[in-house]
Amino acid sequence: MRFLRDRRRVVVRLGVWSVLETGQTFLTGYAPARALDEGFLAGRPGPGLAWLGVAGLGVLLGAFGTVRVYAAVAELVEPLRDRLVARVVARGVREGDAGALSGLTQQAEIARDTFAGLVMVSRSFVFTAAGALVGLFSLAPLLLLVVGVPLLAGVALFAATLRPLARRQETFLVADEALAERLGAVCPGLRDITAAGAEDRVASDTGQRIDAEQRAACALARWSVLRVASLAIGGQLPIVLLLATTPWLLAHGVTAGALVGALAYVTQSLLPALRNLVHGLGTSGSRLVVVIRRLRRDDSEQPGNTPVSAPAPQPGAPSEPAGPAVAMPAPHLGPTPKTADTTGSARASLPGSTPETAAPDVSAPAPHSGATPKTGDTTGSTSVPLPGARPETGGPTVNAPAPVGPPGAPALSLTSVTFAYGPAAAPVVQDLDLVLPPGAHLAVVGPSGIGKSTLTALVAGLLEPGQGAIGVCGYAVPGPEAAARRVLIPQQAYVHTGTLAENLGQLRSDPVPEGELLAAARAVGLLPLMERLGGPAATVDPAALSAGERQLVALTRAYLSYAPLALLDEATCHLDPEAEERAERAFAERPGGTLVVVAHRMSSARRADRVLAMDGRETAYGTHEELMRRSALYRDLVGSWTPVSSEPALPLRDPDRVDAVAGPGLAGDGRHVVAHRPVGQMQAPRDLRDGGALGGQD
Repeated sequence: MRFLRDRRRVVVRLGVWSVLETGQTFLTGYAPARALDEGFLAGRPGPGLAWLGVAGLGVLLGAFGTVRVYAAVAELVEPLRDRLVARVVARGVREGDAGALSGLTQQAEIARDTFAGLVMVSRSFVFTAAGALVGLFSLAPLLLLVVGVPLLAGVALFAATLRPLARRQETFLVADEALAERLGAVCPGLRDITAAGAEDRVASDTGQRIDAEQRAACALARWSVLRVASLAIGGQLPIVLLLATTPWLLAHGVTAGALVGALAYVTQSLLPALRNLVHGLGTSGSRLVVVIRRLRRDDSEQPGNTPVSAPAPQPGAPSEPAGPAVAMPAPHLGPTPKTADTTGSARASLPGSTPETAAPDVSAPAPHSGATPKTGDTTGSTSVPLPGARPETGGPTVNAPAPVGPPGAPALSLTSVTFAYGPAAAPVVQDLDLVLPPGAHLAVVGPSGIGKSTLTALVAGLLEPGQGAIGVCGYAVPGPEAAARRVLIPQQAYVHTGTLAENLGQLRSDPVPEGELLAAARAVGLLPLMERLGGPAATVDPAALSAGERQLVALTRAYLSYAPLALLDEATCHLDPEAEERAERAFAERPGGTLVVVAHRMSSARRADRVLAMDGRETAYGTHEELMRRSALYRDLVGSWTPVSSEPALPLRDPDRVDAVAGPGLAGDGRHVVAHRPVGQMQAPRDLRDGGALGGQD
């Protein structure tokens, strides 16, 4: 209102041009009534046509006024937009407001357009109603009684609902924005929520916001019923009353032309104007109030009046194009249900952390003797928090080590396990029986897509078998006790922004001593990278690490966990053969540890105590030598395996004209020597570029 008072001249000009529309409205009913009564019904078509011509002139007059009205509205609206933009820019510069851009580019435009619409509908209703009521009174005062009373009643009812309707509209908008902001944070961070074992808490919190929006929507709908009722009373009831009282009106001297004119006033002028007013003020008006209130927020206003803006950046940011995700702070909660994830990989992140791959690694705690591991049930290096667990550096909730399991229980047992990805799908795993004692080392091999990763996901509790039972250290899978005793590391390792020590110790309830960190890094093969980064306290940028380096971090993290059962699902595929062997031997030699490796190279199978060869419904189990004798599939896998595809010889450029001709994958018989330095300096047969063994050798 202060804004309008400051522009009184523009408002007066707007009113003057609107009078022309009032004249058009007046002639809308008055001219047809006179055309009937004084012309056509009296047998005088000339005067009737003349009155219709007057009505046509009224339309032209109204059109001229409408053009001038739009110009006046522009003079009224643009200064409002300029004032709002100035406020937004000033606040953005002064406070570094993250919502300033949204307010500048979107909300100011919304406010301008909505304000213009409200000015138009409000002005149109006032001047249209004035013209129609004057016309009704001119035709017959009784018509004003029949039409005017319900019109005033409808407007009064609508006016009474404006304030509560606006409050409920604002409540609904706030609830809708809160839900949208929450979903904007949750949806990109689903992987991290799963990794943190926070599905229940996030679902509960999101559900509360959904319920709040539903309550607000229901309250708004109830008040909207009154808005519809006011429109029916004020705009449609007069039509019914005119028709119902026609005999009475004719008996009291109201002419047929006057009745037609009254119907024209109601149907062509009053009803459309009232409908625009109800919908304009009832919906757009409350939105305008909310937007302007927020755009005018300053330091003295309440904290609740925050700007409508794009969701604020969540902690962390995607650091690799391969798998963008928003890292969510891991909630601290109680027991977490298992999650289903066909990738079998996920990972929790610390506040401010950045997931670096689309497929994180799963690491649940691995108990040392007499300890209680934290539980984990996710698709990334993670663990499910036990009741009363305390948060560690904002990451997944963990607990102190727990006993491995009942005495004499196998490290892993599968009994008649069958799994398919759909009711009509062929089983990926069928009637599989397997028992591994503590300390066993199993390699799982088979053609690509045969179900090796599915098997590890079943053991980890990420998938549930259709039939059969799975146990880890004597505890049923899925379940928090079993999840606490296994750690799953998939192919795509998950590393979050933070220090290296935070990454490595995330599955431990207490800070890992530096000596233990160094010992684990040395055992797994992470120590050179740790020294290059600057030690355990160095900050890690996931995007700056190679895929192999991230795998080393994830492997060391899992090595430090308390879970006795380690599941490596091609977790060393980005490492060279020597680094892979070192990491696998470190896990195999953990006291009380059991290792299951989905083999990327057949050399992993040769190192294992036992090998499980999968081929659909057929499986073979035994040592490497046993399977070589009795499994055609295994012999075929060993015979066709080459670590790296061969490459052509390098161009000659050695000063002595003797150059390496052995590239990765070149087969050797263990007796020849290839020079890659000046003559006289020889090297034992190894792949000369990567330092690994020649193809076909271990």
